[in-house]
Amino acid sequence: MKVDLTNKVAVVTGAGGVLCSRFAVALAESGAKVALLNRTLSKAQTVADEIKAKGGEATAFHVDVMDKESVIKAHEEVLSVYGKCDILINGAGGNNPIATCDDEFFSEETMLDPDKKSFFDLGEDGFTKVFGLNIVGVLLPTQVFVKDMAERKSGVIVNISSMNAFTPLTKIPAYSAAKSAVSNFTQWLAVHFAKSGIRCNAIAPGFFSTAQNKALLWNEDGTPTARTGKILRNTPMDRFGEPEELLGTLLWLCDDSASGFVTGVVVPVDGGFSAYSGV
Repeated sequence: MKVDLTNKVAVVTGAGGVLCSRFAVALAESGAKVALLNRTLSKAQTVADEIKAKGGEATAFHVDVMDKESVIKAHEEVLSVYGKCDILINGAGGNNPIATCDDEFFSEETMLDPDKKSFFDLGEDGFTKVFGLNIVGVLLPTQVFVKDMAERKSGVIVNISSMNAFTPLTKIPAYSAAKSAVSNFTQWLAVHFAKSGIRCNAIAPGFFSTAQNKALLWNEDGTPTARTGKILRNTPMDRFGEPEELLGTLLWLCDDSASGFVTGVVVPVDGGFSAYSGV
């Protein structure tokens, strides 16, 4: 899918990640000037170098999406290089083992085993960290960068939700709760800015193998975990998604001429997972 985003300024948070790096490349190939925001600057710089090697325009910037002062600083740097933001992709987020429990269903054996982590062993700090990264990490960049759009009465926000937003997955309660909040917040933002020329939508990826979910999906020897088997049995297309398979939805949502009357939706890209009852 090709769209014309010439002279648009696109800001992508989490741009050093597996999925958002592909988003950044696709936006640049469509003509956008892409600001790559990432906590680890070197990862964003690698993506920026890739884009420039293909003739695109991109610059890497450091940001901590949990720290408003860091986001404000990144915004000032983007303004000085490219000007005001037209498209904001809120892609920073993810899960962490500190907010993951060992059992899908409650087990007294696990609760009593000091070497295992039950629901009751989840630490408040770990839960808060994962929940905050995924929802506050959308709130703060939106507050800072969408001011540019509000001043001009035009712009596009695309948040990255998850299958967790439709049905919570076992073992990862903080991530599931946060992504549900992201979908709800997407709808709230869409309504709030509906009369201001700003559209807000979300993409809900199904199962993609990334660095963040590697421990849940693959054993140390590279073989699939039992959880991977469950995922694929409940994905009618019987495979993981490829990052490139998200790009058509992303570009459609970013293109006012193609989706100008679309706001407040969460689009599943999931190989049929959300449609399948399991029987």
